[in-house]
Amino acid sequence: MVDVPLSVLELATVAEGSSAAGALAEATALAGHLERLGYHRIWVAEHHGMPAVASSAPAVLVAHLAAATSSIRVGSGGVMLPNHAPLVIAEQFGTLEALHPGRIDLGLGRAPGTDHHTARALRRAADLGAEHFPEDVVELVGYFTGAVERPRAMPGLGYLPEVWLLGSSLFSAQLAGLLGLPFSFAHHFSPRFTEPALERYRESFRPSAVLAEPRAMVAVAVVCAPSEEEARWVVGPALLSALQLRTNRFGPLPSPETAAAYRYTSEERAVVEEVAATYVVGDPASVRAGLDDLAVRTGADELMVTTRVHGYADRLRSFELVAGAWGLKPPG
Repeated sequence: MVDVPLSVLELATVAEGSSAAGALAEATALAGHLERLGYHRIWVAEHHGMPAVASSAPAVLVAHLAAATSSIRVGSGGVMLPNHAPLVIAEQFGTLEALHPGRIDLGLGRAPGTDHHTARALRRAADLGAEHFPEDVVELVGYFTGAVERPRAMPGLGYLPEVWLLGSSLFSAQLAGLLGLPFSFAHHFSPRFTEPALERYRESFRPSAVLAEPRAMVAVAVVCAPSEEEARWVVGPALLSALQLRTNRFGPLPSPETAAAYRYTSEERAVVEEVAATYVVGDPASVRAGLDDLAVRTGADELMVTTRVHGYADRLRSFELVAGAWGLKPPG
């Protein structure tokens, strides 16, 4: 059995019948539970204009979750850097690191996490292309290391969070390797590139001031319940939500009843089956086996699980069952 740290990607999911305020309150409560269960870190993702996701302001949410916990690492998974000036992100996460030393992660993504109009409104610049991502990453890290002297990020120098590059293709994998940064791959929505991207990352890796050897994390969608049958029922809303997202039908995360009652066309069923193939779903033993297999195949140094289900109790139970199956130990 594989023994690597287990972490969580949290989207502050707004479920049918709930609200953004409710989703954020649940994310805060969840962070405390994850800390007590022994998870290594919790990350929040930047998405905009999505009724089912309330984590549009990662720095604000990271600050709140870090203040509500004491030992678990907290960070972004990720900040979508094309949406922001690097100096702004450096000062936000430098502040967070100053407030919570040794606990803050800054995961950086290349995609905007939204549509073009929203991206333009976020950065208010004509040039919104991700082709400047490598230069933006170098500039951002430079504020923390002193490589960029003017302008000066404050707090910045001396308050370096743990910087990760995120990716779902070979581009960021190679960039992370060339810059000597840890790399997190989004297996949960780009599984066919997982192993090639990790291979490219390790081949490209050059030691840096922050990392001597490659360090890779793999993010995977997981739903665990006491029985296989119940797990399949609980995962239904996430699969229907994925279909709705791909067909531009945005809304809160459906309930299991809504998902069960939905009549898929043959084309929609094919989409859902493709999505379902990326999930690890089942009882604790089968989920443990699925995660073991993924860790062995990828050589991951860490796994990050994301669990989107309708009810908070079901979500918390899934994390508890996975923690038990994985043998996580509470801190202290």
